[in-house]
Amino acid sequence: MNSNSVPEIKKEYLDRICGYYERQAGITKAAQAYREMLGRYYNLLIPGIASVLEVGCGGGDLLSLLNASSKCGVDLSPAQVQRAKDRMPTAEFYVQAGEELNLPDRTFDYIVLSETLNLAADVQLILEQLRAVSSSRTRLLLNVYSALWRPLISLATALGWRERHPESNWLSKDTLAGLLSLSGWELIRCESRILCPIKLLGLENLLNRFLAPLLSPFCLTLFVVARPLPDRRPTEKRVSVIIPARNEAGNIEAAVARTPSMGTWTELIFVEGNSTDNTWETIQQVKANHPNRPIKILQQSGKGKGDAVRTGFAVAEGDILMILDADLTVPPEELPKFYGAVVSDACEFANGSRLVYPMDEKAMQFLNLCANKTFGILFSWLLGQPVKDTLCGTKVLTKENYERITANRTYFGEFDPFGDFDLLFGASKLNLKILDIPIRYKERVYGETNIHRWKHGWLLLQMVAFAAAKLKFVA
Repeated sequence: MNSNSVPEIKKEYLDRICGYYERQAGITKAAQAYREMLGRYYNLLIPGIASVLEVGCGGGDLLSLLNASSKCGVDLSPAQVQRAKDRMPTAEFYVQAGEELNLPDRTFDYIVLSETLNLAADVQLILEQLRAVSSSRTRLLLNVYSALWRPLISLATALGWRERHPESNWLSKDTLAGLLSLSGWELIRCESRILCPIKLLGLENLLNRFLAPLLSPFCLTLFVVARPLPDRRPTEKRVSVIIPARNEAGNIEAAVARTPSMGTWTELIFVEGNSTDNTWETIQQVKANHPNRPIKILQQSGKGKGDAVRTGFAVAEGDILMILDADLTVPPEELPKFYGAVVSDACEFANGSRLVYPMDEKAMQFLNLCANKTFGILFSWLLGQPVKDTLCGTKVLTKENYERITANRTYFGEFDPFGDFDLLFGASKLNLKILDIPIRYKERVYGETNIHRWKHGWLLLQMVAFAAAKLKFVA
């Protein structure tokens, strides 16, 4: 878009903003400390191998702090862009307004708008322009000031603790969600951060790390993660269904008979793990009984469902990876719902939810139900996206996204014997869109559960604390 397409009133506003920044020689020490706080949080969201575009980069104060492998900045002030070039000679910079964005034909993994929308002449127009430099995997990261802090920001400006800006736009979460939708973006999550934006002899680190997640309505900065709205046109894919099986001999034949074929091709991968019954022999026999159906059979070398899932995923040939528990309490007939959600791009991680429809009378004990609801609340808070039933064994994602989770697994480490949370936390770290898929939960018809309520419940609480330290209570 060229400048002639921007209405005159907006061009006047842009000229006024540009003139203000042309007169700025730098930022205050307090402002720099705040940029460092922003940089630490953005680095939690952006992998080091990513390409990043910052619109409204100013002198590169934030962009220079990001760990991205490829950096590009856009700002309407030639003087500020020159300062950014001097600071980062290897990065790309362009003198443009976000409303007039016109970059070479390329896309970026992450686009950052740090308080740019607080000063935008037309927020919707900027968001629309960003679609031209976005792919389906692009994530838009932005932060704006909370309106609750408006009096304090005015005071800080008057005292010289903050550089003086032109009058700001004040954007609430709901307003941003609406503008994103109008501009072709889908909100993934938003959360408030930074309770203390200035240095207080180290006290600011304690406040921002431990109190800010608990007092989010009072935080200064609202962070938003969004993705381009998908076109929702399904494309047929190949499917791999991984079925971890321990002491499930009586369910193997039914798993094969009841799992529908999906997409262009569906394979079943049984991973037997340390059974004390004849599960392995049954798996071998069932495979022989179905020579026309793609079936792989493996025995895991480690222990636990998490190890079995990773073992199965490692040999999967499908584009879509599914987990189906061999107890069949999640009916295999429900799997096409998960397939449809992922191939249509309604979500990037489909998570089963047993807590919506009525379930069989003996499918879940009352204490287990209470625990599942509690963990759903805790994990929704941790992940920043609604996840009603974290313990449902059925989870579906693309092989491409699973490989990205695997590549970033070192951030959390090998901490999860169940496999569910390794995937959920990994999906959250990559800012994938997570969606609950309600299913009807059935009573087990063979064998006994492998879940030990108290032992595993304590382990889950430890995992909640671990995840909170990695995702919420960070400096």
